[in-house]
Amino acid sequence: MAEAATGFLEQLKSCMVWSWTYLCTVWFFIVLFLVYILRVPLKINDNLSTVSMFLNTLTPKFYVALTGTSSLISGLILIFEWWYFRKYGTSFIEQVSVSHLRPLLGGVDNNSSNNSNSSNGDSDSNRQSVSECKVWRNPLNLFRGAEYNRYTWVTGREPLTYYDMNLSAQDHQTFFTCDSDHLRPADAIMQKAWRERNPQARISAAHEALEINECATAYILLAEEEATTIAEAEKLFKQALKAGDGCYRRSQQLQHHGSQYEAQHRRDTNVLVYIKRRLAMCARRLGRTREAVKMMRDLMKEFPLLSMFNIHENLLEALLELQAYADVQAVLAKYDDISLPKSATICYTAALLKARAVSDKFSPEAASRRGLSTAEMNAVEAIHRAVEFNPHVPKYLLEMKSLILPPEHILKRGDSEAIAYAFFHLAHWKRVEGALNLLHCTWEGTFRMIPYPLEKGHLFYPYPICTETADRELLPSFHEVSVYPKKELPFFILFTAGLCSFTAMLALLTHQFPELMGVFAKAMIDIFCSTEFRDWICGSICMSVEDELEIPLAPNCHHFQI
Repeated sequence: MAEAATGFLEQLKSCMVWSWTYLCTVWFFIVLFLVYILRVPLKINDNLSTVSMFLNTLTPKFYVALTGTSSLISGLILIFEWWYFRKYGTSFIEQVSVSHLRPLLGGVDNNSSNNSNSSNGDSDSNRQSVSECKVWRNPLNLFRGAEYNRYTWVTGREPLTYYDMNLSAQDHQTFFTCDSDHLRPADAIMQKAWRERNPQARISAAHEALEINECATAYILLAEEEATTIAEAEKLFKQALKAGDGCYRRSQQLQHHGSQYEAQHRRDTNVLVYIKRRLAMCARRLGRTREAVKMMRDLMKEFPLLSMFNIHENLLEALLELQAYADVQAVLAKYDDISLPKSATICYTAALLKARAVSDKFSPEAASRRGLSTAEMNAVEAIHRAVEFNPHVPKYLLEMKSLILPPEHILKRGDSEAIAYAFFHLAHWKRVEGALNLLHCTWEGTFRMIPYPLEKGHLFYPYPICTETADRELLPSFHEVSVYPKKELPFFILFTAGLCSFTAMLALLTHQFPELMGVFAKAMIDIFCSTEFRDWICGSICMSVEDELEIPLAPNCHHFQI
């Protein structure tokens, strides 16, 4: 019974939607026809004549005030629409129309349409789009105290957004805490410290925890936020390694004694991996690149299953610094797999290696005469593949857009990932002779291969539409977010701009030539209020009603003059 009632309601709703969609025009013409039939009882002609007489008595000052006020109002609407579009990427009027007016007009729920009769391919595409809109921890994120805070001291700008720092706080609570922390006083203090919003309160809590015993997570917090140089951070991370390694060995022996010990061991593993990875990054920052590479390789061998930290991206960057391109190719062969989530580092590093083989001798003039060789074609295809994955990167590599400090979290295929990649890899592209020239000559050709609009991709899934919103949350307000595909200006911005310009022009002409514009306005009013014009409009309405209803009307309905 419930299913039958639900089916009846759905059928009734669909009938109502159909009637509103297809009969709205018919109802509109019927109303106009009734107004025409009842024009004598309603004294429409007399009312129009009265209005015409009133308008003929108006002075040019009235028209100046009218057009000036219209121009002012439309200009204010234009300014607000432009500001809203620049801030949120959509039109305010369109958003209100879709959110509030569309349900009233019988709009169909997108969720119900998506849930009904979807193919396996479409569902896989939707799942991929959702996963690509997930925010990831930046594997090359900077040190908050030694790098981000230094930028704030020099420029007075905040490089990190509240949303980004809130995500980091959630990561710290996930990686560095467990349910049994309340049993140990130092860990209990640190559990509260990771939830603190005030940086000084977090640092004070870390010092308080260290007064109780050697707490690895307290050293991590101090290294990340209190240390003002990389050398100080490395020193604190070494102390954290000493404390964390001892906790890891103890929990490793007890991990099979119950779920509580297993959770504690998982937490100690995360802490140890994090410390070793950050120590390797400290060595890389301080110029000890070979030592950093060795530490990263050892860490990947010791914990091969912890791919969530994306340590291979740190390794790729360090190997490129050493110009160990054969080792870079070996790492790519392992991680550039179809079953693994792609990243800008993977795609653009693969493109760099293929471009390196031909870029030093590449010439666009020679290539246009003789055509591309096999190696050049492979390099161009690799660049097209990388650009399709993240189309924001080339503008940063070619220095068409200014770089900022990368955020602590990135959105794959978004502007935040492009900034994080270019910030560390621009030097590697510059080191390869001709690589940037090849990129400059070929990257825009990618967009001719991608179907438009972006219903489907060429080599990857369709570009997700959620990147702009997430990037605006991750990146600071002083950065102009790169948007792909480039959004066209909404209709209402163009409409209000045209209306504002037209009314401003009318106001200016009326003010400069009041008598001439007064004559023009009265002539237009006489034309619109004339009997011939009204008869012509009424006759057009009659013919339109006949066409819509397919019913011949009375013959006297067609007696109009032009």
